[in-house]
Amino acid sequence: MVRRSHFDPERVREEIAIAAARMIAEDGLDYATAKRKAARQVAGETRIEGVWLPDNDQIEDEIREYQALFQGDSQPAVLRRLREVALDWMRRLDDYHPYLTGAVLNGTAGEHSDVHLQIFCDDPKEVAIHLLNANIQYDVSETRHFAARGFVETLSFLWKPSRDEEPVGIHVALYNTDDLRGAVRADARGRLPRANARTLQELLDESESGVPTSTT
Repeated sequence: MVRRSHFDPERVREEIAIAAARMIAEDGLDYATAKRKAARQVAGETRIEGVWLPDNDQIEDEIREYQALFQGDSQPAVLRRLREVALDWMRRLDDYHPYLTGAVLNGTAGEHSDVHLQIFCDDPKEVAIHLLNANIQYDVSETRHFAARGFVETLSFLWKPSRDEEPVGIHVALYNTDDLRGAVRADARGRLPRANARTLQELLDESESGVPTSTT
């Protein structure tokens, strides 16, 4: 582990958070991978205990700062496009109570980001049939349940909004209706972990008008 006599834990966490944020913003790494690589970058082969690692909120704050400093001219437009794609698919899947989550919702999405949707319905398999009927070829994987109740089936596919646009990765996690109970509670910072189509439309309207819209 890092020797406490030579390192300040707060400073180590900050350096790891900054390095991880850069990897996420520039290379599209997920938080866990970026945190692991950043820790190795900061401390070399020295094993770092959990107390020395930043949490995801600290990394997210650093991502926002990095994007403001180095991607201010491009990231807002990228985010808006991803939110428009997300809203389009939420409307297509409106019968299955879709919610948006992840970086596209919290505003830190970049050019490497995908759209992550959660579906809450009595028979999640209906969503798979719906996609097949729409000629959408998808891959099947698993995503960890947001409430740590094992894993849920996830359908993933690439969507190209138009011939001239780059494809966007869409991931649809399939939950039962009962999973929605209590799932939209705000976190410790008052932020919602997921949002429905109406809330997403309000965020798009806000970005256009510049008038803040509350999502809590």
